[in-house]
Amino acid sequence: MKLCLPELLVVCVLLLRSPALFAAEDLSTPPITTAKAWVIADGNTGEVLASHQPDEKLKSASTTKAMCAHVILELAKKDPAVLDEMVTISKLADATAGSTAGVKAGEKISVRDGLRGLLLPSGNDMGNAFAEHFHARLQPPGKETPDSVLTPGFRTRANFIAEMNREAIRLGMKNTVYRQSYGDGGEDKDPTTTARDLVILAVAAMKDPAFAEVVKTQKYTGKVLLPGTTTKTREITWENSNQLLKLGNYDGVKTGMTNLAGYCLIARGEQNGVRLIVTILGASSEEVRYAEVRNLFRWWWGRGATVRR
Repeated sequence: MKLCLPELLVVCVLLLRSPALFAAEDLSTPPITTAKAWVIADGNTGEVLASHQPDEKLKSASTTKAMCAHVILELAKKDPAVLDEMVTISKLADATAGSTAGVKAGEKISVRDGLRGLLLPSGNDMGNAFAEHFHARLQPPGKETPDSVLTPGFRTRANFIAEMNREAIRLGMKNTVYRQSYGDGGEDKDPTTTARDLVILAVAAMKDPAFAEVVKTQKYTGKVLLPGTTTKTREITWENSNQLLKLGNYDGVKTGMTNLAGYCLIARGEQNGVRLIVTILGASSEEVRYAEVRNLFRWWWGRGATVRR
């Protein structure tokens, strides 16, 4: 049925008078999102301030790398020389699918630079390289680690993934199970973590100045040692995948994306002395992920809400 101009005007007026039309503009409720789960939390304590499905177990893609880096930096706290160790890139690490730091088999990179290659471009290859490098000095898996990690294919990495799971338990991440050092792993149906648990991880990791310094870095040029030499190097420049860092209020933490996980983000920001951490899992696209996270930050800041110091 076609409507003439006067009829169209009547319809428009009726729509404008409809209370339902303005429900999403009510600042007492959070903005609408496509995400499967999200949390707004106090950026200092991790206290949850607002949330949607905070304990739903989901895949979380490369946000896993935040735990990978955290485990390494916990080892470095006990022995600072860890950061200067040279990691040799294996064929397995070089062949890792997905996002890459671009370090090739046979090349060596310091742990210090490798952390940038892990967290800035979200290098899956560095995740596997680190798991292999630290494997031998860590305890074997126990009940905390799923059976998929106990298979022969993980024999050079299993202890590191087990340590990630042990650290999750120590931090109180009750709904988190790691199957890879850089992403989700496991079967399509296997979840990794929750929006609430990612807040716990972010608060713990960001207390370490070394971690906080890396994740706020927008661009970094690292050096790798070429195979068969002790002096010849080449440079690799990495850019941070976290686009929020280009804005003034944000200083971390980690992006993530796969087809199964959707678009994920752990973000930290501060405005007028109010520091927040926002985690989001399963957004519908990259652009939507950033828009929704910013809307959640701005909604809380815009309400004039405060957090406990």
